[in-house]
Amino acid sequence: MTSTSLTLTGVDAVIADYNGVVGLQPTNAMWTRLADIAEWPSGQLDSFQDAFWAPRNEYDAGELSDLAYWAKVLGHHPSPRWLRTLRAADTAMWIRTDNRVLDILHRARQPGLPMVLLSNAPHFLSDVLDATDWRRELMTDALYSARLGLCKPDPAAYKHALAATGIDDPERVLFIDDREDNCQAAAELGLRTLHYTGQPAQLEAQLLRPRPAVAFRAPAYPRGTSR
Repeated sequence: MTSTSLTLTGVDAVIADYNGVVGLQPTNAMWTRLADIAEWPSGQLDSFQDAFWAPRNEYDAGELSDLAYWAKVLGHHPSPRWLRTLRAADTAMWIRTDNRVLDILHRARQPGLPMVLLSNAPHFLSDVLDATDWRRELMTDALYSARLGLCKPDPAAYKHALAATGIDDPERVLFIDDREDNCQAAAELGLRTLHYTGQPAQLEAQLLRPRPAVAFRAPAYPRGTSR
C-alpha cells in the first residue's frame, strides 16, 4: 500500500496579488452592464473602458474619492444614488474568485506559513474583500493600495508586504501576480516571483510537490512466533 501527500517547496511565505490570481477577471457582460449603468453610448464599450482605466491608478491609490473618480470617468458628477449604483456594479465585477487557486493556497497553508494579499484596490472594494470568508481564513494579512497610498509596482508596496510576512530573506518569499511588470519590480527587490498566467498548475508547481511514495510493510516476526 502506498500513500502520497504534498509538501511546500522551500517557501517561507507567500505574497499574492488579488485580481488575476485569486480573483477572476470581469466578463464582457459585466463590463457592458457597468457601461449601461454609466449611460455610456451603446456600442462604445472600448471607449468606456478607456475612460474607466484612465484615472484608476489614482483611485486605487486612494487619491480620488468615489465621487471624484466617477466624475472623471463620466465627465460630470453623478447624483448620490447613481454613484452608489455605479460603485456597487464596479465592485461586483471584482469579487468573483477562482476556486482552483483557493484550493491550492488552502492546501499549501500551514501553521507558520504567512500568506499576505497585496492588491491594487480602492477603499470600498478593500472593505468588501476583507469581509469575505476566504480572506479571513486564508490570509494572515491583506494590504491594499488605497490604504497604503501607493500602487504596485512601487517598490514601497512590496516592502510593506514583505514586512507583513515577518520573513527577513526575500528569496524565501514567493510573490505571485498576473502582471509581468509587477513581478519584475518584486524580483528587483530579491523576491522569488511567479508571473501567473491563469494556469493553476503553475501555482501548484511553485508551492507544492508530491512527497515520495512510502510503501507500507508489515512488521517482520521471527519464524515460529505468533502475532
